Amino acid sequence: MIEAMACATPVIAYRSGSVPEIVEENVTGFVVEGEEEAVHAVSRLGQIDRRGVRVRFEERFTANRMAQEYLDKYESLMRIRRVSKVI
Repeated sequence: MIEAMACATPVIAYRSGSVPEIVEENVTGFVVEGEEEAVHAVSRLGQIDRRGVRVRFEERFTANRMAQEYLDKYESLMRIRRVSKVI
């Protein structure tokens, strides 16, 4: 799913595992319950802005974004540790 989004390709996937956390309904694709919904979703792919799919990928899944989140978390933990030493 993420690789497809990196290529600005909307995703159609069954609701299982991490699908609901990855695919944003009507933004990066469609989460479907069965074959009939999947077939119907194919006809709706034109509603998805492919540039928007790529933008959401950039916002959520790039290595730089994930590394920055780790740095932010580490800095937050260091601040907490400094404050607890002062108290």
